[in-house]
Amino acid sequence: MYTTLERSMTSSRNNRCMREVTFGSHREEKTGRFGELLRQVTCIRSPETQLPKTVQEKWLPVGYHGRASSIVPSGTPVRRPRGQLKPEGATEPTYGPSRLLDFELEMAFFVGGPATELGHPIPIDKTEDHIFGMVLMNDWSARDIQAWEYVPLGPFLGKSFGTTISPWVVSMEALRPYMVTNPEQDPAPLSYLAHSDPYSLDINLGVTIKPEGGADHPVCKTSFKHLYWTLKQQLAHHTVNGCNVNPGDLMGSGTVSGPVSSFFLIL
Repeated sequence: MYTTLERSMTSSRNNRCMREVTFGSHREEKTGRFGELLRQVTCIRSPETQLPKTVQEKWLPVGYHGRASSIVPSGTPVRRPRGQLKPEGATEPTYGPSRLLDFELEMAFFVGGPATELGHPIPIDKTEDHIFGMVLMNDWSARDIQAWEYVPLGPFLGKSFGTTISPWVVSMEALRPYMVTNPEQDPAPLSYLAHSDPYSLDINLGVTIKPEGGADHPVCKTSFKHLYWTLKQQLAHHTVNGCNVNPGDLMGSGTVSGPVSSFFLIL
């Protein structure tokens, strides 16, 4: 005979993880201290599509709105995307499957609290009330599709085909013991981005790739504390123009790279 407790439980092998929420919006940041170097070295762009070195990254959390409908939980198969490709030296683009499918290890936070009104920014000292919890995130990227389409408006088909997140949300309360001093920012942030309370997180991150039929192969590791802009600053900047946010909106941190090549969390 099964007890009431036993009848109410199932084996984890029989469970299928679902998306935590129905996403209304997804935003992707590029906020790592070493993002500019990494982008120049690894993104496989031709001279005409290579991005110039920018100063904006030290003044604001650079980001873009992503596709919310293609966010899936860990374990969901991601199909290799197809699109237009223009290899170096080619005179015209061709159509076919991506040959440069890449990962980007990130974290992301869910917006919590009440929905905000259009036209009402979230002040930096109120952002904590709207940061609910965090997940791991893999911002899949088709580098060859991205390279051809990137100029002048940024990622489109090279990013929108899939984003994987972990199926568990860790609350900010649970992460509080891992908060550390914020990174030094030079120049000093503008007033709407300025805060001194610690809100960086010392969370170790890494990627291990297991080829079919092969063994696990660690390829990189870093810490979330290397992020240049804090989550508070990211949310304050996202809403400073009056953009409203809703509970369940997902905000990607951007690739958390570090100062040495083993910390580069993309291929």
